[in-house]
Amino acid sequence: MNFITFLGIGKMGLPMANNLANAGYKVTCWNRTPAKLKHLPPVLAGNSDLNTAISGADIVISMLSDGSATKEVISRLSDTSLSSVKTWIEMASVLPQEAIDQASYLKKNSIEYLDSPVSGGTVAAKNGNLAIMVGGEENIFHKTKEIFYPLGRPVLVGPIGTGQLAKLANQAIVGITIGAVAEAVLLLERGGADVDAVRDALSGGFADSTILQQHGARMSKRNFEPGGSVKTQLKDLKNIQKVAKMLDLDLPMLNDVTKRYLTLADNSQNLEKDHSALFIELLKRNKIKD
Repeated sequence: MNFITFLGIGKMGLPMANNLANAGYKVTCWNRTPAKLKHLPPVLAGNSDLNTAISGADIVISMLSDGSATKEVISRLSDTSLSSVKTWIEMASVLPQEAIDQASYLKKNSIEYLDSPVSGGTVAAKNGNLAIMVGGEENIFHKTKEIFYPLGRPVLVGPIGTGQLAKLANQAIVGITIGAVAEAVLLLERGGADVDAVRDALSGGFADSTILQQHGARMSKRNFEPGGSVKTQLKDLKNIQKVAKMLDLDLPMLNDVTKRYLTLADNSQNLEKDHSALFIELLKRNKIKD
């Protein structure tokens, strides 16, 4: 049996850790806010001391907020607590170069590394059907891939860093598509169509998507309870812009939707809303009050 330490039990991390434990793995959780450890389900253990939580683990899975959070945590780890760790799996969304730097640092302790960000939001995290984009060496992926099965569908997309690059591409598609769906929903509403019926009519067609069906419904109902948050979407869009600049690329649609999310985020109350709340920015742009 693999012993797993899971770092970060937020909205995504907790159901992921729970699915691993229900699949038979022994999982110890650590969180930067220790109070969350008091409400773990019975199948999960918790330890508020970082080095003690990791000591004895074969695998560490990191699901912290961003690359800087992971870097700070890694810097606090002792060689003794890392001595049992065979593989570190970074499942949070970080910059590709941050993943490469993490791997280089951990290699000094003979720890193998995979960057494995996920997509699908809290619903997929709970249901165990996340899309998992893995960057790393093929032999390490094949040795480790069974760990991913309780979480979703892992696909090796290239060397270290490319898992994160794939996630950024995913987030570009998500952000831009949310913008397109918002415009379509508003067009339908103002034109007098039954938006739910139109979504049904488009189901299975070329324009259909999970974003159309799930987030289109959220927009119609004005229900922006968070799955994937505006804050996280904006973080990812900014990271895409950083990578695009490094690659000397101009991504006009990406830049436009990032500006729209920045406008939405001007009101700090919107940051924790679902990223489909970009619809609110569109309403304001058109001077429409619900």
